[in-house]
Amino acid sequence: MFSEHKIAQMAAYLLNRRGGTMSHLKLMKLLYLADREAMDRFGMPITGDHMVAMPHGPVLSMTLNHMDGNVESSPGGWDEWISDKENHELSLRHAAEREQLDELSDADIEILDAVWGRFGHMSRWEIRDYTHDNCPEWDDPDGSSKPISPKDVFLALGRSREEAEMLDTDIEAERSVDRLFAGL
Repeated sequence: MFSEHKIAQMAAYLLNRRGGTMSHLKLMKLLYLADREAMDRFGMPITGDHMVAMPHGPVLSMTLNHMDGNVESSPGGWDEWISDKENHELSLRHAAEREQLDELSDADIEILDAVWGRFGHMSRWEIRDYTHDNCPEWDDPDGSSKPISPKDVFLALGRSREEAEMLDTDIEAERSVDRLFAGL
């Protein structure tokens, strides 16, 4: 379910909206909030990444690894679109026109635009504080990290326990199928 190509294009789209550069922290929060918004609207995240609570708030685990350069990028993936982090800033390597963003559906773009419209004006510290105060699925891990389950996100979004468990099961089933095909 996680696609490096898709998350790279999401990041490129948001960086393009910001003029080509953005703080690492702000970009992560926007990507997290986009996944959260997709879960609220459609019952599935866009990225398929695992959500994790860290001291500066919720993050997308594999996306953070790419941002930090901790994993090797595949051809056409993160390093194709996004420059290495310097002074806690990320930059586009080249323009990110809509027709180039072939991994993103119109629904994905609509969510990214909605998240940008709501949070794009915030500084990195304002958006970090927003996620601390308004994403109840995040619990301060006291300097460490801990997983955030999709069920906890759905509960925080106001879904019933039964619906949250069902949607969590659906996401885990999709991840299981992806793991199965990845092993072939």
